[in-house]
Amino acid sequence: MTGDKEKRRAISREAARRRRRVESEVFEDLSRLLPLEPAVQAHLDKPSVIRLTLSYIRMHTVLKVMGGGDELRSCDGGHEEVEDAEASGEINLYLRILEGFLIVLSSEGDMIYLSDNVSKYMGLTQNELIGHNIFEFTHPCDHDEIRSNLRLTAEEVWSGAKRDFVVRIKSAPTYRGRSANLKSATWKVLHCQGRAKVCVVSSSVSCLLLTCQPLPLSHTLLSTHTFTSQHSMDMRFTHCDQRITLLLGYSAEELLGRSIYDLCHTLDVNHLAKNHLNLCFKSQSVSGQYRMLVSGGGYVWVETHSAVIPSVRPCKSRPGAHQPLCILCVTYVLSGVEEPSLQLSVDQMVHIQV
Repeated sequence: MTGDKEKRRAISREAARRRRRVESEVFEDLSRLLPLEPAVQAHLDKPSVIRLTLSYIRMHTVLKVMGGGDELRSCDGGHEEVEDAEASGEINLYLRILEGFLIVLSSEGDMIYLSDNVSKYMGLTQNELIGHNIFEFTHPCDHDEIRSNLRLTAEEVWSGAKRDFVVRIKSAPTYRGRSANLKSATWKVLHCQGRAKVCVVSSSVSCLLLTCQPLPLSHTLLSTHTFTSQHSMDMRFTHCDQRITLLLGYSAEELLGRSIYDLCHTLDVNHLAKNHLNLCFKSQSVSGQYRMLVSGGGYVWVETHSAVIPSVRPCKSRPGAHQPLCILCVTYVLSGVEEPSLQLSVDQMVHIQV
């Protein structure tokens, strides 16, 4: 009787070993099919293989439906590798210029693709992130805003709606270039811009294609078409450099104590208010393009890069107190004066009469 039990146990163990061996072979075959370097394939665990495979299938479906997929590829295999290498090099060039990375999100927030330079900004590799949900890595206070951008209205399905928002995401790189533990990661502010892409045939392949740029942008340089200003937290001018006189016609002194909203085109006030909220909650923001009124009449198109910083002026009444916060802005003038004969504000009309 004991011998029969041992025999059954031996048969069961052998069957389990065979099952595990077959399973391992299936996963090895599956990992070899993934478009990854052999060195990366060799170190993938089973959950990672499943996660990357599902993401690859979803991305392949998106490309096939949105852009024609394999039908757009050349039938000549000899040229295909050359074309892929050229396309990859061109994309990498664009990403270096943009100082950011690409991300494709499903309608549920799953990251089905990220460009391989994401590790520079998050400290995690492309393969470690693909297949995970964006909500696992973003600030909880930003989740509602992300959901609203993932959501599509009936009109947007046909128009391919634009997206422009700011989020905070976990960033593991340290100042020495190493990667910290994700639990101790800091928050990096990203400016995300892109479009929602929708497949009418199957909503399951709807996605959000975004470029994500960290703030503040390192290419925020001063030029003859740029001026800097400092504001209180309610966006009133506390300092402005003299270049604003050449660009907008106002003197730096007359702007002190005035709100930036006084200089904003009425149709762009809500746009500027959204940027102001981003600043208050996330400490950094990019306004996008809006119109700023010119002294004497007309307006120019501008874009403002902003950050919340400690005030450079300490509190004299309480020397030991914390420094108050202020907003530092770098504003780029993007156009010449448009409609110079049109007065859109009493301030412009008063300036003419002086």
